[in-house]
Amino acid sequence: MEAQTNLAQLAAQFERNRNDKYAAINFSAALRAVGQAKQAVSVLEITLASHRNDPDVDIAYAKALAADARFSQALNVINNTIRPESPNWNALSVKGAILDQMGQNQQARALYAQAMLLAPNEASLEANMGLSYAMTSELAKAEEHLVRAQRKGGANSRIRQNLALVLGLQGRFNEARSIYLSELPPDQVEANMAYIRALLTQQNRWDTIKDAG
Repeated sequence: MEAQTNLAQLAAQFERNRNDKYAAINFSAALRAVGQAKQAVSVLEITLASHRNDPDVDIAYAKALAADARFSQALNVINNTIRPESPNWNALSVKGAILDQMGQNQQARALYAQAMLLAPNEASLEANMGLSYAMTSELAKAEEHLVRAQRKGGANSRIRQNLALVLGLQGRFNEARSIYLSELPPDQVEANMAYIRALLTQQNRWDTIKDAG
């Protein structure tokens, strides 16, 4: 309910001024968060017309394209925003997340490492590195990076829940449940624990988990 209320507010802000790039970026991010990737892409395509070569808009657009599984297009967009002489850690992180989803995990990790040199205290970079290792079932390394991520400024509930997921996939159900209990209502905790057990029976279980942040 809260998410829908927030979405409605962001939609209204966007409709008041479709040239406001921050309204478009925030509305698009909210749409991605509720699984409406195609709408997220459409919102930014409206705004792109008046903000050509704007890195903030392009980064958001690449995230939306990746969320819609349009990875090649997302990669083209993000490549055009990366300037070797003045790299943007967020752009590098988004490119890494896209490459992870394309199965190019080593290349993705190299980009996260480069981004960490630019923004060493950014929790999302450690989290993305952790999820990259989780995608290749290197769960101990995934845990290491997610633990680091949750200790950094800007660590959010999503990072802590991903740590719980990685712990659960290692069979450490009590630790996973404890983290979930601190983040979610009891019914969602039980649903997530059931989800972990289901994932343990599947191959390629990380394919549907990772996104571009």
